[in-house]
Amino acid sequence: MFRWQFLRQFLLRATVGGVLCLGSCKAPGTMPPSPMDSRSEATIPITLSAAASLQDVLIPLEAAYQDLEPAVEITYNFGSSGSLAQQIIQGAPVDVFLSASPEWLDTLETQGHLLQNSRQALVNNSMVLVVPHDPQGQTVNGQTVTGFQDLSRAHRIAMGEPESVPAGAYAQEVLMTLNLYEGLKPKLVFGKSVRHVLAYVETGNVDAGLVYGTDALISQRVEVVATAPDHSHSAITYGAAVVNGRAQTAAAQDLVRFLGSAAALDIFEQHGFVAVESDG
Repeated sequence: MFRWQFLRQFLLRATVGGVLCLGSCKAPGTMPPSPMDSRSEATIPITLSAAASLQDVLIPLEAAYQDLEPAVEITYNFGSSGSLAQQIIQGAPVDVFLSASPEWLDTLETQGHLLQNSRQALVNNSMVLVVPHDPQGQTVNGQTVTGFQDLSRAHRIAMGEPESVPAGAYAQEVLMTLNLYEGLKPKLVFGKSVRHVLAYVETGNVDAGLVYGTDALISQRVEVVATAPDHSHSAITYGAAVVNGRAQTAAAQDLVRFLGSAAALDIFEQHGFVAVESDG
């Protein structure tokens, strides 16, 4: 009788121990969780809406930033600054806004869409007149346009839509200052972004176009024939700000601070932008 009770107690303890082991014991050769798994769970997503003219410079800027903050994962939304601002007003999930025009940042700030004191002026750009150019060195369209005063001889001229594309608003200012706008109206072809304008010129669909100096630098299929005088347009100043009401506010603020850092400004300047002079 004693042996039977002892045997029952031994089997019961062995069974319970086996069940507990199923929940806590590791089988031989089982690998611990990968550090990559924990890192992927800690990824910080940032959505950045940026003016189309910033597409190329943001590639090295992102690489430099992720050397400092590897957990941050940036998703881009490119377009005209006006269109991007309207998306933010309508509730688009954007963390950081990079605008080619201070006016669109003013609009968002006035309506309460920007985090207080997060706005920062970054760099300046120039406005240039470009014509189609063959990569082999042959200028196309007979090079009828060699400067702003030759635009009267052009058949079609491309510029951004002034109402929503900052490059278009700056171009309009230039043409009005030079007393050319009214006479050229029938010849104007409007693009939805400065990159659309650049494409019109590259393909030879227009005789000339007004784009940013940085956009002209990236294309071998256009030739700069003139740079608009500084006094002919408002300062082309790019700025960044954090959008209100988002979950990643701290990370977004860090990104904006980086964009204004010496390291970032050096990258901007390598791509033709000019750093904004500090008031101090």
